[in-house]
Amino acid sequence: MASPPLLALRDVRLTFGGTPLFEGVTTWVGRGDKTCLVGRNGSGKSTLLKVLAGEVLADSGERFVQPGTRIATLPQDPLLDGASVAEYVAHGLPEDERDQTYRVETVLAALGIDGSRAPQNLSGGEGRRAALARALVGEPDALLLDEPTNHLDLPTILWLEEWLKSYQGALVMISHDRRFLDTVSKQTLWLERGVVRRAEFGFSGFPQWQEETYAAEEAELARMDNLLRRELHWLARGVTARRKRNMGRRRALDVLRGERAQRFSSKQDNDRRANLAADAGDISGRLVIEAEKLEKSYDGKVIAKGFSTRILRGDRVGLIGPNGAGKTTLLRMLTGDLAPDGGVVRLGTNLEPAYFDQRRDRLDPERSVWDTLTDGRGDNIWVRGRPQHVVGYMKDFLFQENQARTPVKALSGGERNRLLLAKLLAKPSNLLILDEPTNDLDMDTLDLLEEVLADYEGTLLVVSHDRDFLDRLVTSVIAVEGDGDIAEYTGGYSDYLDQRPKKDEPAAKPKPDTPKAEIPRAKTATKLSYKDARELDELPGRMDKLSAEIAKLEAEINDPGLYTRDRKRFDTATGRLDAARVELEAAEERWLELEALREELTR
Repeated sequence: MASPPLLALRDVRLTFGGTPLFEGVTTWVGRGDKTCLVGRNGSGKSTLLKVLAGEVLADSGERFVQPGTRIATLPQDPLLDGASVAEYVAHGLPEDERDQTYRVETVLAALGIDGSRAPQNLSGGEGRRAALARALVGEPDALLLDEPTNHLDLPTILWLEEWLKSYQGALVMISHDRRFLDTVSKQTLWLERGVVRRAEFGFSGFPQWQEETYAAEEAELARMDNLLRRELHWLARGVTARRKRNMGRRRALDVLRGERAQRFSSKQDNDRRANLAADAGDISGRLVIEAEKLEKSYDGKVIAKGFSTRILRGDRVGLIGPNGAGKTTLLRMLTGDLAPDGGVVRLGTNLEPAYFDQRRDRLDPERSVWDTLTDGRGDNIWVRGRPQHVVGYMKDFLFQENQARTPVKALSGGERNRLLLAKLLAKPSNLLILDEPTNDLDMDTLDLLEEVLADYEGTLLVVSHDRDFLDRLVTSVIAVEGDGDIAEYTGGYSDYLDQRPKKDEPAAKPKPDTPKAEIPRAKTATKLSYKDARELDELPGRMDKLSAEIAKLEAEINDPGLYTRDRKRFDTATGRLDAARVELEAAEERWLELEALREELTR
């Protein structure tokens, strides 16, 4: 039997500026529930969470809290105060338990924070961990978390997952981290166009549920279209008999038109997604980056110790590791921004890099969205070699026209990220360097960003703690483990987990009677990752199709009468022939790479 709710909303309605943000919201969360709240950026998720917490009062409806329930929240932008981090975190304990310093010390140690530091001096990631420690330390009855994994490194995310899985209270969380939601959630609240739907399964079932819901809406829209066509046909017949009845039918038609228009408008809003694409610029040389035996230390802390790698054109490389291990330092060395203490970095020819900075330092907070995109020059921005009006380009990234003159400092974190992506993706480049690009992006924009990066013809270096993003995107992972320990693995994050040496397994020792015996090396990959193996299997078929298409196009173009008979078809076939030849060359090159890798791994 389900436990009684600790928190509940009944028929709640809230408006901003006269426009309903959500209405008719009825939902609940009980002890042991682990509920994810999903929806697009700007749909009102954070506000709904604040209504549940009692921090925002609804215009109408009821909020219920079980008497004696202790609620803790993690806001998206926590306000850090107090003389020390330990003091700040201690305020998460009940007032009569704040002398229990061991509880504060335990959670700070788990999250890797120095309690003696001043909260105002913490970095973004450190401040996030301190706010999380404050929310968790008192083990509240209800925990409301807004983007808890933002700016956290992978070890901290994994620790948080385990903590929340064993948490016995009521949990509601907003997050764009799919893997985190898959692991922790058991119920789903979906906020869409002001309406909240509830499902008694976790986020893993959400994509199919969403798809089925949209399909049902499409079917209903088609049904209404058919009914509307029948009614319009009846109206056009000019029936005059029984005028009163006919006028009633005319009014019903008007109602139907209004309902259909509203549904169509909702569908358009549902289909409104960021229109992202990247300009790959000129083709770089085959070799992009080659590093040999890199060495780097800061203040006695070893960052890199003899690390070597070779990055070729078209590679998609993910950098992972704990905060402070040296990912950004390694990235700067690989791109030539920072000289190593030892070793050599060689950069390829004709490189046009573009850089996405997780701190958004390249955005002037005082400049408007318009001036940021155009650099203060006119009304147009050059996008993939063509001029485009700045307002139209803004709309591609889900900005409203009235935001054109909004200063950057007034934008939300997600909007700033989209603005930085808009500026970055308009610039021609053949080397994209992305430092935590997924923070504050909603899932739909993340999906499109993944599609753009997957089609990007240049080379990609990405620092990310988003495991799902890495699995979908990268071809190899460079793991910066700390203390100079850096290694590269083929595949995505899941492949890295399978291939990395298990640190809890001690190395085998030589036998006493064979002192010169070689100590076995840690286990390495002996076969291709699933992703690469599948690609290798599919490439021959793709090459055969391209070869057949090229032969057909060549035969068509060799027709002496085609040019005069159908100039448009001739131009189309010629353009496609050139593209198909390039695609075939790339496919053959990729097949050779994967075949060589397979042979190397099976030696």
